Amino acid sequence: MSGLVMPKPDDATMRRRAEIVADMRIIVPGEGVVDATNEMRAFESDGLTAYRQLPLVVVLPETVAQVSRVLKYCNDRNIRVVPRGSGTSLSGGALPLEDAVLLVMSRFNRILAIDYPDRIVVAQPGVTNLGITIAVEQEGFYYAPDPSSQIACSIGGNVAENSGGVHCLKYGLTANNVLGIEMVLMNGEVVRLGGNHLDSEGYDLLGVMTGSEGLLGVVTEVTVRILKKPETARALLIGFPTSEQGGQCVADIIGAGIIPGGMEMMDRPAIHAAEDFVHAGYPLDVEALLIVELDGPGVEVDHLIGLVEAIAYRNGSTTCRISQSEQERLSFWAGRKAAFPAVGRISPDYYCMDGTIPRKELPRVLAGMRELSEKYGLGVANVFHAGDGNLHPLILYDANVPGELDKAESFGADILRLCVKVGGVLTGEHGVGVEKRDLMPEMFNQIDLDQQMRVKCAFDPNHLLNPGKVFPQLRRCAELGRMHVHRGQVAFPDIPRF
Repeated sequence: MSGLVMPKPDDATMRRRAEIVADMRIIVPGEGVVDATNEMRAFESDGLTAYRQLPLVVVLPETVAQVSRVLKYCNDRNIRVVPRGSGTSLSGGALPLEDAVLLVMSRFNRILAIDYPDRIVVAQPGVTNLGITIAVEQEGFYYAPDPSSQIACSIGGNVAENSGGVHCLKYGLTANNVLGIEMVLMNGEVVRLGGNHLDSEGYDLLGVMTGSEGLLGVVTEVTVRILKKPETARALLIGFPTSEQGGQCVADIIGAGIIPGGMEMMDRPAIHAAEDFVHAGYPLDVEALLIVELDGPGVEVDHLIGLVEAIAYRNGSTTCRISQSEQERLSFWAGRKAAFPAVGRISPDYYCMDGTIPRKELPRVLAGMRELSEKYGLGVANVFHAGDGNLHPLILYDANVPGELDKAESFGADILRLCVKVGGVLTGEHGVGVEKRDLMPEMFNQIDLDQQMRVKCAFDPNHLLNPGKVFPQLRRCAELGRMHVHRGQVAFPDIPRF
């Protein structure tokens, strides 16, 4: 697995593999256990395909009771567990471990309840993001967070990564749209957080779980809020001679107090790739393309379109198309939604990054990425949620060329360091996983990381859930706060550190 260092497999667990597989078949009968090497290949990586590892065994439970029994069994026997949804994670968050049970939640795929008066949907974690909208759209409702992978990604995975999407600027990330969850702790205990109401009393444990990347518990049910579709939605397709002008237009739109339903930006390589793939009618003579969607009452939308158009021209826009029909609006978005697969047609491989910056720093960061592109000799295509500063640079490389993957990873790490340097963060919605794990000290000091680890310890004191992810050091809970180096020797030298 390239140069990635993961926790050392537990020899005792590896020796008991046959026994563990047999016990899993008792807990999850039928076809719920996969242990043949060739069949487990389908689960050896997630969307970060540069890293692959076969698990100890794959288990696909169908009931909450089965999930509870699997976790309690593993907890009692000190066996690691890696939860997995649809496997669309782009940060390696669902990367299996050689000595871990891979707990796949894809069979939890039913919508349990729809309540239109209270505007909520209760779904199992394996239901796709788009599946929720499809279930309620006949009544004029939809689920707002819409990642580009919404046709495949699961709502449970969205909770794990706090996913966003095109419309997160106005309507929020997953954290802003999840009202409650049912989850199973590592000891097998089933608990509920939140419910079918907007706010819960006490500590915001629901907020802690959202974005916890499978380190704290396994989600078995999700309650989300649904929204009524806006009366009107129209989009502007705006082209600029430079990315800096496009970035400044974004800042000026927000600065004017306008909050679009969605605001996305693409640079020249991404524009050309998307147009060749989707034929959405994108202008090919611009360096940056901005898609701005405004929604709400028709009169308000018409007024805001005029304001945005004026701001665009003040920033040097050379082209500005306004959608005149729903079909045209959807065509504007078709290219952006297909940008990732489109870029896959122009490069043998690409590495999709995810960092977030203050909007005002967009021109500076784009210029910095161009310099890094020249430094590493690799191309980069940019597509990002411009409104909230969530960048998704796609670094173009060829894995068949020796050393190019390493260069792509170094390029990506420098982009993330640049994001932190200008006041941003390492991730907006993809999560830390293994991809950004070793960059966590760029953003957090040891005290910060220790405090985060203490939260992990409160839920999973033996560090059996998804170990090796997010935190750059694997430490026992008892060790927190007592790390001391004396004459070159650290305490607890038998504990693996990586």
